[in-house]
Amino acid sequence: MIKGGREAALGALSSLRKNGAWSQQTLDSVIKREGLDSREAALASAICYGVLQNMYLCDYYIKHFSSIGASKIESAVMDILRISAYQILKMDRIPIHAAVNEAGELTKKYSNARAVRFVNAVLRKLASNRDGMPPVKANDEAERLSILYSHPKWLVKEFINALGEDGCRRLLEKNNEPTPVTVQVNTLKTTAQEIERGLADAGIEYGKPAGTENCFELISPGKLDDIEAFKGGGMYVQDLAARLAIEALDPKPGDFVIDTCAAPGGKSFAAAIKMGNRGEILSCDIHEKKLRLIRDGADRLGIDIIKTMAADASAENAELIGTADAVIADVPCSGLGVIRKKPEIRYKDPKDIERLPEIQLAILKNAAKYVKPGGTLVYSTCTLLKRENEEVAERFLKENGGFALEAFTLPVENGDSGAMLTLWPHIHGTDGFFICKFRKA
Repeated sequence: MIKGGREAALGALSSLRKNGAWSQQTLDSVIKREGLDSREAALASAICYGVLQNMYLCDYYIKHFSSIGASKIESAVMDILRISAYQILKMDRIPIHAAVNEAGELTKKYSNARAVRFVNAVLRKLASNRDGMPPVKANDEAERLSILYSHPKWLVKEFINALGEDGCRRLLEKNNEPTPVTVQVNTLKTTAQEIERGLADAGIEYGKPAGTENCFELISPGKLDDIEAFKGGGMYVQDLAARLAIEALDPKPGDFVIDTCAAPGGKSFAAAIKMGNRGEILSCDIHEKKLRLIRDGADRLGIDIIKTMAADASAENAELIGTADAVIADVPCSGLGVIRKKPEIRYKDPKDIERLPEIQLAILKNAAKYVKPGGTLVYSTCTLLKRENEEVAERFLKENGGFALEAFTLPVENGDSGAMLTLWPHIHGTDGFFICKFRKA
């Protein structure tokens, strides 16, 4: 039986380490199963996400103050040290004695008495040095940034190559900041002004991204189902970056649009709203369960032009060839543009994403078959790696002579940068995202 937020965070992090489960899903499951009250649930979330965002830094100082090598520390004990080190180093409102005492109790439960003495010794050293921690020592700037912001060194090098050291540092900082819940206004049912009044009346703190009209960023909104505008279909959750991909696609009322990798449905919803709920959208996904979520979402939003179909995006459907006015291929990717929302993604093994460009190119080439002459095709990802973005788009162009790049303009900084645009969290305030637009001759 889990007794509180610290133990729930420990359980979620241990499960993540063992099984690779997504942090939010794992944490929600633990909180629900144990029936934690809102205070303990919030503590569990803060610790779990905080450790994921600062794991390398916590490990660095644990190793610095440990009397034994990290490889000899039992996994369960290391998890306990991590959640305790994070509380000591980053959570000023947590009394140090509470973090240390709870660590001892957890170590008794999940390890042994000898380990308790070791844990207490390490944490006492951490606590006594909290206001004067030794600077991080590293072989180069990439390694230093990797430790300070807890991103793997291979990824830091990728970002330095793309942004320079200062730009990389700002991106890493942004990835570790709290993220608001972004919602889009369903103009089929309401207006931005009505949504704004409703949020103000409900006492929900919000912001509006610069240059946008029908987008709100909600600060700690609680359960969305408790917000009247959400229940009534006046808004839906979607990051601005994904919405901008539909702005680039620019579907018109009456068009036939195919969304090849549609789940969870946000892009299909955005297209339907932009089309005034006139025309037809075919939303495809390989999993029927996810298609049900799209249909339920469309019903809530009052959208009736969306049809769903279970389909492998890389497998040709002869009946769809040359039929669509617009096609969007928002392909499976490494997800390294949404680290701020899913902090565990940063720890992916780079070997696990090596084959992605081939999969992405196959989906893009198949999606292109469905575009009618004169129609448009948008390729998008939620990653920031060139080999999944520009390089896939360039390979597609070389192998598909019937398509040409088409420039687009979006209401963000440098939003008129041609036919390919990378959205960066620290620059645009959105998810990390790539958008490329083609037109068929």
